[in-house]
Amino acid sequence: MDFDPAKYGPGIARILAFDGNGQRLMPLTCGACSSLEARAELQNLKPQALFPEAKHPQAPMAGLWLYFSCFEEAHQLADACGTKDGEFWHAILHRQEPDSGNAAYWFRRVGSHAIFPELARETQKITARVKEAEFRVGKWDPYAFIAFCERARNQPGSAQEQAAMEVQRVEWQLLFDHCARPA
Repeated sequence: MDFDPAKYGPGIARILAFDGNGQRLMPLTCGACSSLEARAELQNLKPQALFPEAKHPQAPMAGLWLYFSCFEEAHQLADACGTKDGEFWHAILHRQEPDSGNAAYWFRRVGSHAIFPELARETQKITARVKEAEFRVGKWDPYAFIAFCERARNQPGSAQEQAAMEVQRVEWQLLFDHCARPA
């Protein structure tokens, strides 16, 4: 997938440059925030300032916090968002926690989402390239992906872990794009 941080403005591009420019492979299990510089920068910004044209600026802001693995900050914003997009971020957070049951609960609240068809197409490309991935998708199934991440977590350094992190990155990119676009 082609992800260009500059598409979201210089502020977002500057922040994403602290760790991979939106290409970071986030771990499947939450850990410490990956960039203290990004954390300091994000703490001083209001969602409306970074995403002035977004319908619900808390949603892409939750996504930025999640990108840097800043779990508490991402969780607080996702929880307060009160939208389907916020629930999606919330589901991803709990998948990374890892709390599969809670992630499934939030995905049930999400239901179907606009990014699911593209996420399925991108996942097919990844799993076709990583043949040992043992995760096939026709239509996107977030519950099957939760289970795949659970298996991949138990196989550090495996093709499964690599594929799961790549799919997770595409999921983040698609959801962030969906949330950060002007209303």
